[in-house]
Amino acid sequence: MNNATTHLADFTEGVNKDHIPKYYGEALCNLASSDESVVALCADVAPPTESDLFKKIFPDRFYMTGIAEANTIGLASGMARMGDIPFVHSFCVFITRRAFDQIAMQIAYPKTNVKLIGFLPGITTALGISHQAIDDIALMRALPNMCVIEPSGPEQIDSVINQIYKFNGPVYVRQNRANRFYDKNELKDFEIGKCYVEKEGKDIAIFSCGLMVGESLKAAKLLNEEGINAYVINVSTIKPLKDPLICDIVNECKYFITAENHSVIGGLGDAIASFLNENKVQYFHSKVGLNDIFSEGASTDYLMKKYQMNFESIYKTSIDLIK
Repeated sequence: MNNATTHLADFTEGVNKDHIPKYYGEALCNLASSDESVVALCADVAPPTESDLFKKIFPDRFYMTGIAEANTIGLASGMARMGDIPFVHSFCVFITRRAFDQIAMQIAYPKTNVKLIGFLPGITTALGISHQAIDDIALMRALPNMCVIEPSGPEQIDSVINQIYKFNGPVYVRQNRANRFYDKNELKDFEIGKCYVEKEGKDIAIFSCGLMVGESLKAAKLLNEEGINAYVINVSTIKPLKDPLICDIVNECKYFITAENHSVIGGLGDAIASFLNENKVQYFHSKVGLNDIFSEGASTDYLMKKYQMNFESIYKTSIDLIK
């Protein structure tokens, strides 16, 4: 293990200085350097899922399964039953929709300790509807025993990887690749089941996940200019959703928006509304997300604006709800 740690330090010391950062890949390798049971599987998309770093440092614990997601899930389930901790990598839409039955029967039902790591969430890809995961949260939420997580950005990745490693059971993580370097002082905590207040408020609450947290913070600044003080809450654990902070904030504000890079059906908005209903909290709610429609291939900024999912849409939806 000492040799593995040394090789990891040697490899990552100068990595990505002039390229797109790979914070997830580095976090996974750091974890693997201290536990030989951590293995990585990949469905033929190693560079875009950052699992190529793992392959370089731990080639004997890396398994390239090809474009065969269902078989990959079966392999991961068997490895978990033998004591490994498999991290399975693909794009969000492929790792959930293509292998849904295998995930249900071989991972969720028997509670095997498999971590599903998906990239390209929602409409963050120019590759069109075949690659856009607009229903993955709904699919994974519907499975008993499945934990569903979407970090707000690279600042939460390290904490997320360490927490899901400690969690004994199936987990689905959807995430964007980092497109910027960030100061290590920006690192944020993460605990499964806990929400995080990014901005205090009193008039309206904006609950968001993933890249929509940043959009929500931008919207909150515009709302402040209108004299509206908005909470912004990072709901990085979508399931299990149990933090009483949600009820406390909505009881205070009554008005809340949910913002997600996903269909408005079955995602974060429905999860929070259901949680509030179960706790008998009264509220006024509007959703920002993909409005039950398929998108097309284009830049993320273009699609977010076209489908009214960016910060301007969150701002306008908040104003309309309060009015």
